[in-house]
Amino acid sequence: MEKTVKQGKRIDVRKLVFTALMAAVSYLLANLDFNIPIMPFFIKFDFSDAPAILAALTMGPVSGIFVCLIKNAIGCFTSSTACIGELSNFILGAALVIPTGIISHKQKQFSRAVIGCIVGVVTMTLLGGFVSNYFLIYPLYSNIGMPIEAIVSEYQKINPNVDTLAECLLIFNVPFTFVKGLIAATFSVLLYKRLRPIFNSMYREK
Repeated sequence: MEKTVKQGKRIDVRKLVFTALMAAVSYLLANLDFNIPIMPFFIKFDFSDAPAILAALTMGPVSGIFVCLIKNAIGCFTSSTACIGELSNFILGAALVIPTGIISHKQKQFSRAVIGCIVGVVTMTLLGGFVSNYFLIYPLYSNIGMPIEAIVSEYQKINPNVDTLAECLLIFNVPFTFVKGLIAATFSVLLYKRLRPIFNSMYREK
């Protein structure tokens, strides 16, 4: 009995260490972001969702959420957006890793990992790419001095035919979010496939 308790504690420590490691990698990747010519200047591409997905696939959605939370909490100390960008990034990441972790974690089959990532990418695209931006993030930007009209004008520099925020999000943010999530999910799934036997033996539920 005592051996089992100690073993459980040892596994918990490994989970905490792995979560912290993935959060550190995620934060470093977030700082390697770059602009995409077909998107406004305030939207950047990075690969920081990949470690969160890997944590969710390995240890479940809670671990994935903590990776997203820690990454953005640290980012708030150097934020240039009054932490609104970090809030947006957290919502995007959480929408991605929660379905991924729920679907894939309990039954550690590679097919479920793939399905979980697909559902996660779609959820992130719909919730993060449109809903949270339209009802929360962009209104918050407007409150700190960047009016919706100014935001729309940045999109119009790329495509003069867009007239409303909803059109901007549907034409630009939704496809961008989908591609960003798909790239991160693909990389994470391929890495998980290679390392899955190791992860499953280390973090298997007792």
